[in-house]
Amino acid sequence: MNDWDLEVRSRKSARYAMGVAALCVLLFLVLGVLLRSSATGVYFRLVDQLAMIGIGVALACGVLLLARPRLRVNADGVRVRNAFGERRVDWDLVQGLSFPDGAAWARIELPDDEYIPVMAIQSNDREHAVAAVRSFRGLEAKYAGRD
Repeated sequence: MNDWDLEVRSRKSARYAMGVAALCVLLFLVLGVLLRSSATGVYFRLVDQLAMIGIGVALACGVLLLARPRLRVNADGVRVRNAFGERRVDWDLVQGLSFPDGAAWARIELPDDEYIPVMAIQSNDREHAVAAVRSFRGLEAKYAGRD
């Protein structure tokens, strides 16, 4: 089933990640171009320039992992995608969504004091995060049969 009742992504973190990634690529591109023209006493070749640009691209790709988190909810369950992986949880395992004091992002509570961090709902998104938590809790009451 591909119809999602709720799909949430962080707004500010994704924008910041894209900006920082672009800055990394630009900075290392400029450094790579200027590498041969500086008089440091060391002789840099084309390979060194390309490596410098490659480092910038690799750093940018790493930063862009922070733009990846997403939360999807439907009748079948919950899908949480964070920076490095995605996890599907059935409604019978979900025991709520919490936002602990001082936490950067929300988390889905599971049995036995386990939880899944939800990086898609971040505290720096403020009202967007509040609306996402409310929507999730409404869908949880609907699908998990809890109030």
